Amino acid sequence: VVDMLRELKDHTGHTGLLFPSPHDRRRGLSDVALLTALRRMGYGRDEMTVHGFRGVASTLLNEQGFRPDVIEMQLSHVEKNNVRASYNFAEYMQERRGMMQRWADYLDELKKRAGRKA
Repeated sequence: VVDMLRELKDHTGHTGLLFPSPHDRRRGLSDVALLTALRRMGYGRDEMTVHGFRGVASTLLNEQGFRPDVIEMQLSHVEKNNVRASYNFAEYMQERRGMMQRWADYLDELKKRAGRKA
């Protein structure tokens, strides 16, 4: 992933953003830009949304047995229980690293399977 991010930097410049806006390199891509990309790929409104990727990831990670607290932290969700939120500052970095590696492996496998079918 680090190699991919370095390669991406070569394409997007050295703005400090992974996905800068083509209109203003100091700002990131908007949700509209991502939604437009989905529609150009042929996904209709009833098939997929930008936020839908997060839902898919949450569902699959839960099904793979990862702890809900770790998944929610990775998705940057805020704890709704105010008492718990004021005492729990855990970031679960070691578990998140392992979870993201498994997620990357899963995506690599999907890509490999898609290549075999093509």
